[in-house]
Amino acid sequence: MNFFIADAWAQAAPAAPEQSAFAFLPLIILFVVFYLFLIRPQVKRQKEHQKLVQALGKGDEIVTSGGIVGRIVEVGDNFLKVEIAKGVEVRLQKPAVTTVLPKGTLKDL
Repeated sequence: MNFFIADAWAQAAPAAPEQSAFAFLPLIILFVVFYLFLIRPQVKRQKEHQKLVQALGKGDEIVTSGGIVGRIVEVGDNFLKVEIAKGVEVRLQKPAVTTVLPKGTLKDL
């Protein structure tokens, strides 16, 4: 009966893929992309904000993260006193400052 039906023989097992550096290449590329486009710019922004906060002084005109605009009256270690209107002063944490405005921006304060 071998004439009509061929004998079924098991196929040889495929060769195991070699573990090489090319197997990790997509993972390495993904890490490099994340570093260049996400991590590095964020660290740069943090350093710039830290410089901005350390350079704050009395008389600087600022904008906070909450949108409050005012002039610094007193500078402490962790807090600022900011005058937002004539006779109205608020205490804010230093990291809440997002922008230092050019001198003379707030003329009516």
